[in-house]
Amino acid sequence: MTGILQVDGPQYMQMLCRHVRTLTATVHAVAGCLSSALKLPHVNYSNVPFFDFDSRCSEMSRLRFCPFSDPDSFFSFLVDSSTHISHLNQVHARLFMLGLHKSGFLITKLLNASSNLGEILYGRKLFDEFPEPTVFLWNAIIRGYSRQGMFRQALEMYCEMEKAGVSPDSFTFPYILKASSELSTFEMGRRIHGQIFRHGFEGDVFVQNGLIAHYAKCGMINLARMVFDGLDNRTIVSWTSLISGYAQNGHPMEALKIYSQMRRKNVFPDWIVLVSILRAYTDVDDLQQGKSVHGLVIKIGLEKEPDLLISLTSFYAKCGHVTIARTFFNQMDTPNLILWNAMISGYAKNGCAKEAVDLFRDMIFRNIRTDYITVTSAVSACSQIGSLELAKWMGDYIRKSNFKEDIAVRTAIIDMYAKCGSVSLAHEVFNQTDDRDVVMWSAMIVGYGLHGKAWEAIELFNKMKNACVDPNDVTFIGLLTACNHSGLLKEGWELFHRMQHYGIEPRHQHYACVVDLLGRAGQLGQAYKFIMKMPIQPGVSIWGALLSACKIYCHVSLGEYAAEKLFLLDPHNTGHYVQLSNLYASARLWDQVRRIRILMRERGLTKEFGYSFIEINGKLQVFRVGDKSHPRSNEIFEELEKLERRLKQAGFVPHIDSVLHDLNYEEKEEILCNHSERLAVAYGLISTPPGTTLRITKNLRACVNCHSAIKFISKIEGREIIVRDANRFHHFKDGTCSCGDYW
Repeated sequence: MTGILQVDGPQYMQMLCRHVRTLTATVHAVAGCLSSALKLPHVNYSNVPFFDFDSRCSEMSRLRFCPFSDPDSFFSFLVDSSTHISHLNQVHARLFMLGLHKSGFLITKLLNASSNLGEILYGRKLFDEFPEPTVFLWNAIIRGYSRQGMFRQALEMYCEMEKAGVSPDSFTFPYILKASSELSTFEMGRRIHGQIFRHGFEGDVFVQNGLIAHYAKCGMINLARMVFDGLDNRTIVSWTSLISGYAQNGHPMEALKIYSQMRRKNVFPDWIVLVSILRAYTDVDDLQQGKSVHGLVIKIGLEKEPDLLISLTSFYAKCGHVTIARTFFNQMDTPNLILWNAMISGYAKNGCAKEAVDLFRDMIFRNIRTDYITVTSAVSACSQIGSLELAKWMGDYIRKSNFKEDIAVRTAIIDMYAKCGSVSLAHEVFNQTDDRDVVMWSAMIVGYGLHGKAWEAIELFNKMKNACVDPNDVTFIGLLTACNHSGLLKEGWELFHRMQHYGIEPRHQHYACVVDLLGRAGQLGQAYKFIMKMPIQPGVSIWGALLSACKIYCHVSLGEYAAEKLFLLDPHNTGHYVQLSNLYASARLWDQVRRIRILMRERGLTKEFGYSFIEINGKLQVFRVGDKSHPRSNEIFEELEKLERRLKQAGFVPHIDSVLHDLNYEEKEEILCNHSERLAVAYGLISTPPGTTLRITKNLRACVNCHSAIKFISKIEGREIIVRDANRFHHFKDGTCSCGDYW
């Protein structure tokens, strides 16, 4: 050994390599025995890689490492070069042979390397065999457990460290606080906070940042703020921890305030801060400010950061810019579940139901795991589409999934079936659920209301009370809707006043239902008085209900008053102008009709085009008024002509009051019979066998003429025709409608 230490240059390297090769051969022969003696994990050395020590020695020479004059550096280099558990076994065996196996520094290096390789059990064996471990070795095993997600074991080791009388240092506490945060053990965190003070680390910013993150993760954001305010030297991690805490705990405005303070202090944000700020702007629906953050992301070159891609996808999807959101989604090679959910829920919430369902189906096709958010968003999208076949497919999927017993998912399925035209399927799911909560009861009652089944809704409400389930505000919205869709004035009035017995304060929707109820019953004066006595300021839904009733009963002056209020509250809603125009047309006030149309043009408003679609064999066919683009257009219009002749023979008289006054009778009649729902009915009749139920969805409220005509068609064709318009469902059968002409 002495001779080697006296040699320099090439001679040194030759002798060192010979020495190492000899030592390697020896270690190779005895490594298995040493591993057994040391109780290390068994490794089959004939099948594992060994170090190429010749090349290692050359590299060590270049770095001026000597295994004899500086063994710590030499073996640290070997440990850092290890890429396999067998390498650590070899190094440990060599340490044992050279009597260095009691070096706390080198064993700590080995332990850290084992945890980096995911071999925490190997690290634990190293720890257990070391006599009287120092704080560095304790930190290494605690860090190893924490990094491997074994947080409970990390806390247990910390408790063992306390029992052993080893004082923690500033590197101990961050890992312990992280473990406590992940397990949401608030009390453990408070105990650690006390020990931080006892050991004198209350001024250590590294430790204090861990405390801020811990309290924020446990939902104690006020305590996190208290620690933050006590910091003299705040780092980017300090700001990030608090901003993230506010954003994650539902305080977006506070997160944005702290972010503003941070920028005023000239602290440059990192990607973690920007993720939280995007989340805050998403929560407050601030598109412009969110776009400015997006610009900053591009400016500092973080647009490829995966977490920021997720945040940008969620932000644009929630703000209604689903096309932009999809571009971020498409940038990810393997989008994670959060991204899929952001995109599907964004589509569902922004009127892109078909895209949401298509993406959900793509997700299933790829065997990507879904969760509660995925499923409920997809169910919501199916509800919007209105296809019963699609709803049945979704119901079948849920029954085969892990969510079949989830009460929230089952409630969403009930709502979906009701909105897709089958209240019987909704009731079937309801009956198959034992543990019903108030949300499920309310969903079923609302479903009955949509279909005008007021007595069934009231009966279910009584069963709900007998089951000792207290109603909520949604329950009464369903009940009042059912009553005003069925003309049950007395029952609806009583139910409205019964809300106070349950301590439920009426909201705008409840008041709007009562105004609608009174208006449909022709009690317009009482409806107006009711509005004037309301304890809240009437909103759009309330004045809209009054205007709609005035249209039904041709009450021009009161309708004009309601319309004036609507124009002030919602000046860009085309529907209000159309309603007033139709009211004037019904009263044959054509000059006023012309005035409203000029007003709409001046304000850049255009009437929303009506469309209807019908489901045939699981496929949706869409029609607009007078639409001749369909491949079977000639057959459809031939069927319409036949229907018109049969309708006249049956005594049907068209309602032409609201059609343009400058057309002759025949032109008005033709326009009415070419409405989109009439085209959909004609297509359904020529595309299905006799007796088949036709299911049609219309984006606007059904007009009086089409409603009357479809009643006649249901009788002369012997069909049940179910029409879902913007307000409710109409079940036409044998010449009558389930709404009783209340819609």
